[in-house]
Amino acid sequence: MNNLTQRAITGIALVLLITVSVSWSPYSFICLILVIDLLSLLEFYRLFHSADLSPRKTAGVISSLSILVTCILTIGSISSWKILFINIPVIFGVFIFELYRKSEKPFHNLAFTFLGIICITIPLCFFIAIAFLPFTKVLYHSGIILGYFFILWVSDSGAYFIGKAFGTHPLFKRISPKKTWEGSLGGAVAAVLTAYIISLYFAIQNIAGWISMALIIIVMGTFGDLIKSLMKRSLNLKDSGNILPGHGGMLDRFDTLLGSAPFVFCYLILFRQA
Repeated sequence: MNNLTQRAITGIALVLLITVSVSWSPYSFICLILVIDLLSLLEFYRLFHSADLSPRKTAGVISSLSILVTCILTIGSISSWKILFINIPVIFGVFIFELYRKSEKPFHNLAFTFLGIICITIPLCFFIAIAFLPFTKVLYHSGIILGYFFILWVSDSGAYFIGKAFGTHPLFKRISPKKTWEGSLGGAVAAVLTAYIISLYFAIQNIAGWISMALIIIVMGTFGDLIKSLMKRSLNLKDSGNILPGHGGMLDRFDTLLGSAPFVFCYLILFRQA
């Protein structure tokens, strides 16, 4: 089975799984995000584990889940925002835990433990929040999340195929020599057209709102992708993992989402076009 066939089969399965999870209920959506967070975080810790560096997987996962769950409870108005304070002793407990480990580089371990949370868990908290805007009504809007994913998928596919067919000018040769300006522009055009089509079916935003959101996803998602490529290059890796045949690892697949979600959230809070 060649790479393109693997990529297509995995992509279709992933699209179906995500579409059903997002559409089914807020609970299935939350479960999806928890799975993405857990698998991505474990993958991150595995990548940076070495003879002299050991991110604390258990402590990191507990802290990550604590942050996500308390954010969910707050966003969904299930609990008061005061529940977020639970994260203070949980996170401080990671430092206390490190006191009792005989490590030569304890703060290196702590730094990479929390770097995984900053790069993965925090963006996913923003992504969850997008689904429940505006918070005053506490409603789950699957349409905006589906639209978000559709823009991501079409942009990624457009960039891949246009880049393969016409790409000659590297976008950022030092970091990711295979990415080209032609592919990026092709993905951007595809994303904007998708945003326009989505606006005809999901009235939660008008055309300007969807296109603005698509542009943020394209720009900031590209930077998220490049930062992930920088990470892989520093580790001399081609892919972050192999859990998704033809696509690599979880970080390979969701880097654009992680890079763009905080900025889309800020845009929707500040300039939302109803």
